[in-house]
Amino acid sequence: MSTVLNFGSAGLIVLGLYIVFTQKNLIKMVIGIDLAETGVNVLLVSTGYIKGNTAPIFSKTGLQVSSMVDPVPQALVLTSIVIGFGVSALALAMIIKLYEKTGTLDTSKIRGLKW
Repeated sequence: MSTVLNFGSAGLIVLGLYIVFTQKNLIKMVIGIDLAETGVNVLLVSTGYIKGNTAPIFSKTGLQVSSMVDPVPQALVLTSIVIGFGVSALALAMIIKLYEKTGTLDTSKIRGLKW
């Protein structure tokens, strides 16, 4: 299971970076960044997973700390999701304003414009 998650997350990262580097549409570039970010999040969660251990919730008596998974990667991923959502929303808002001003989302056409 861990190998599948590692290869899946690596695939998402590579696919996201491929989209960012090959597409000229700004919205598609933001989608590529989001895909790469999702791959990193899956990789972080998979590194914190230990087979056979339980979630770090102290609801049952007698649970040992050594039989629980590490909660730090999960907290990092939750923080990363919130930050990624904010960055994506800001990027899309800026893209909308740029489209209103220029009438295009093509990066090669936007580079040639003079402000």
